[in-house]
Amino acid sequence: MSDKIVMISGCYDLLHAGHIAFFKTAAQYGKVHAYVGQDQNIKLLKGKAPYFSQEERKYMVGAVRYVEKANVASGSGMLDFEPDMKELKPDIFVVNSDGFTEGKKRICEENGVELLVLERIPEEGLPARSSSSSKKELKFPYRVCLAGGWMDQPWVSEKCAGSVVVAQMYPTMDFNDRSGMATSSRKVALELWGDEYPDGDPVRNAQLLFGAENPPGSEYISGTQDHIGLLVPGVTRIDYDGKYWPNNLENTVDPETCEWLSSVLNFAPLQPRPEGYNPLLKENLDPKIIKRLGESGKACYDAILKKDVKQLGESMKESFMCWSEMLPYTVPDWVMEEMQSNYFPKYSGAITSGSGGGYIVFPSEEKVEDTIKVKIRF
Repeated sequence: MSDKIVMISGCYDLLHAGHIAFFKTAAQYGKVHAYVGQDQNIKLLKGKAPYFSQEERKYMVGAVRYVEKANVASGSGMLDFEPDMKELKPDIFVVNSDGFTEGKKRICEENGVELLVLERIPEEGLPARSSSSSKKELKFPYRVCLAGGWMDQPWVSEKCAGSVVVAQMYPTMDFNDRSGMATSSRKVALELWGDEYPDGDPVRNAQLLFGAENPPGSEYISGTQDHIGLLVPGVTRIDYDGKYWPNNLENTVDPETCEWLSSVLNFAPLQPRPEGYNPLLKENLDPKIIKRLGESGKACYDAILKKDVKQLGESMKESFMCWSEMLPYTVPDWVMEEMQSNYFPKYSGAITSGSGGGYIVFPSEEKVEDTIKVKIRF
């Protein structure tokens, strides 16, 4: 074994054979020092606390014979290992190809550290494993609303018909509750089907989920964009005209289109909506605003089919601005300031995933550091 110091970093929560194979390969280049992410940082980045605490993960990684020493990363954000790199002064920093980012490359260059990017190769005779693929097998999909949100409520669409655009996503991370990611509907789905994606007609399954979440006597009716987005693969345009169930669905599961959308979408974490926050305390249901909102959904779907990142961003921004006029409490002042300062000047548009918090979702054909990437399920 070389005497060089090798640095690696990661969450290492669901430790699996793919991790061990990575440690083994990294150890061929020197003595491996592993840095596991802090619990609070993983919660910030992934929207939910890890299954195992940072001390448990440090212990498990450190117990692997290919690892010289395990530590808890001292920094925060996507590059939480940066201060530790300055202190450790490793010779080599090793990442898997799917973990490479321009930010990691920049930090290695600034600190005079060799960056080594490995392909994910499993141990002979074992299947390829990654944390994200393991979670895909274990968990139910998520959905994101990209434009037209609130049109699925009859008290909105009865004033002017319009469209919502949703996309079904692989569960590559655990999204935060109260962040507009349909986590409440998803929990009901898990009660019905467990971690198994149900067989049968997806639209019919969405109807079943809508009924299960909204039994007779429900004070608030959850809109059907959540249920359709969770159960219908690909990207769906949902048209509403004053009823809970839509009058029309347009859908694409074209692999090239879905992979393009996966490549351009970026998620930047905000804080979740505060407990008990009511985004409906103030309403301005002007039909002109609602018409713009519904049309932004149609423009969004057209942009995705054309793979037009500029139009996609503009449609997302239009939905967001309509929300701020129609339901002002869905866009608190601090969220609007964040958008106007850091997103609207740099990108063609952006939207928040939830009312009063969640994630900022925006498209970019260029790589953006410190953002979460998702994969559209088709």
